Amino acid sequence: MSFKKQDIYNALETITAPGEGKSLIENNNVTNVVIFGNEVNVDVIISNPTLQAKKKIENEISKAIKTNVAENIDVKVNVKVEKPAPKENPNQIRGKEIPNIKNIIAIASGKGGVGKSTITANTAISLAKMGFNVGVLDADVYGPSQHIMFNVERERPLSVNVDGRSKMKPIENYGVKLLSLGFFTDPDQAVIWRGPMASKALKQLIFDAAWGELDFLLIDLPPGTGDVHLSIVQALPINGAVVVSTPQNIALADAKKGVAMFQQESINVPVLGIIENMAYFTPEGLPNNKYYIFGQDGAKNLAEDIKTQFLGEIPLVQSIREAGDVGHPVALQDGTILEESFNQITKEMVSQLLKRNANLPPTEVVRITNMSGCSAVKK
Repeated sequence: MSFKKQDIYNALETITAPGEGKSLIENNNVTNVVIFGNEVNVDVIISNPTLQAKKKIENEISKAIKTNVAENIDVKVNVKVEKPAPKENPNQIRGKEIPNIKNIIAIASGKGGVGKSTITANTAISLAKMGFNVGVLDADVYGPSQHIMFNVERERPLSVNVDGRSKMKPIENYGVKLLSLGFFTDPDQAVIWRGPMASKALKQLIFDAAWGELDFLLIDLPPGTGDVHLSIVQALPINGAVVVSTPQNIALADAKKGVAMFQQESINVPVLGIIENMAYFTPEGLPNNKYYIFGQDGAKNLAEDIKTQFLGEIPLVQSIREAGDVGHPVALQDGTILEESFNQITKEMVSQLLKRNANLPPTEVVRITNMSGCSAVKK
């Protein structure tokens, strides 16, 4: 019987590489195939050094070739054991993926009161208005506020059945799915939890939720650095982090620590950039005047110093606070300067995320939304 090398490769496609979930060919386990008349020599590498593993792969290769090509072929298999290449940092923390969530971005701040939650809410709405499926996880354990900003503080997540398991259905408003510990705590009671309790509650919100298909999940982290931040990084594969700061020196010092946390060797989450909130004040009666109450270009200069991207600035405007308090964020107000400011910051954030994802497997396909001209990442 006449057969070609491609026939052998086609037969080896039917064999799954040990522990990989791919075929021997897809996983590049087969290094060479040589045909001498009716004899076929197959060179293959595996990572399991046991005699049992070697015998198993030899038998599987021989059986696949005889079954799919010809019964009378004399198959010789040369098995070589190679240890898998060591990871760059074996101590690096990495969480497990959540099915159907494509990009996870952490929004952080070095200190409280700089507007991190406001930035998170308005960025989420900007993404939703661009046509993306967006979720927000309010991980600010001791001071959750997203349920108020999205005007759903009286709502309670329902239980839904997903593949035989009971899961929480996120509350949705303004095109954004939301889960917050604020749904489950008494607004008049302080949350007095030790770190392990807070971490356990967060993991339930993350993994016991029916998020569905999301292009982006934004995580509103607590201020500072600590237990909750580490738990989030351990639980989830964060694609990137954004740090929010105001311009004054004391806030910038804390923001710098926030960036340093994500850049630690054991965490190594890419910092997509820094946002400067409350950058300047413009009185309603003097629209051309800018008063730099907290200092000028502080976050912009910090971004340059630590070689990260400056994503943009948001002015100190009373309507931003008022809109958040009544649960109708300003990014919903079409055609306003503030809506455009959040839109530009969101585009810049996604642009930086796109650059980050372009350097990592698996291959990503870029989707351009006609509505906004903004690029986003889809697997």
